Amino acid sequence: MQTRLYIHAHRAVRGLIEGEYRSVFHGRSMDFDDLRPYVPGDEFKDIDWKATARYGSPLTKRYIASRKHTVVLVVDTGRDMAALGAGGESKRDVAILAAGTIGYIAIRHGDLVALVAGTEKKTEFVPGELTEAHLERLLQRIQSSTRLDGAKSNLRTQLEYVSRLFRRRMIIMVIGDDRALDEAEQKLVRRLAAQHEMLWLSVGDADLMREDWAKRDMYDVADSSGVPTFLRENPRLRAAFERSVIATAESTDELFESLSISSRRVTDEDSVVPGIFRLLEAHKHARR
Repeated sequence: MQTRLYIHAHRAVRGLIEGEYRSVFHGRSMDFDDLRPYVPGDEFKDIDWKATARYGSPLTKRYIASRKHTVVLVVDTGRDMAALGAGGESKRDVAILAAGTIGYIAIRHGDLVALVAGTEKKTEFVPGELTEAHLERLLQRIQSSTRLDGAKSNLRTQLEYVSRLFRRRMIIMVIGDDRALDEAEQKLVRRLAAQHEMLWLSVGDADLMREDWAKRDMYDVADSSGVPTFLRENPRLRAAFERSVIATAESTDELFESLSISSRRVTDEDSVVPGIFRLLEAHKHARR
């Protein structure tokens, strides 16, 4: 897992994302803490020019308030996330890479990373820490918990947990299935968005009617029932599926936009890093 993370989050892209991540929280105290190398997205006014001249490359001032935040990864680990994603990979693997990328950047910036994960039956909470070893343990927990024989997904359970327990303002990063939110979930999201900085990353569902999957057996993870070939080849169902995907995306985007929650849909592991970059860029410019 760690090797995969570093292959995708290569230095050039990671630097760009780090600059955008720094802009997620606006405002800071004036308590100077230390210096770090400049990354794209940093404010020019924060460059320490005297130290830069001595060091030979740009150095940015880092302040206490810009470091000590908590990033809470809210991850669906129900069996829906063990199913195939739009790119043919497990949605679990895509979610792990996304969580690892955000978590790694947060730790690099001195922020704590915590985890809220679970199913309809239980929710697990792992308090925030500031080490890569801690992040690796979080990712391993996501991986071991997300199984086809596990309990059903119910993101509302995890959102309710966050709403009850977290009072201090935090960065809430939700990673879940690509679907429309029900009325209860929308109510929770509105409440959380008023209290926290929220970002949302959804992992796209597999298109069971793809031509290159025609000979593969397909099963519904909800009850392990098979999906007949004649249904998957039905042009009316194909059109209905495409309309459903568009309608879900439009309704979800409309909700998130009304609440100033930046969101992004990813389809496979290759789309994770570019997707996170665009997510953070959108959040940087979101109205508040």
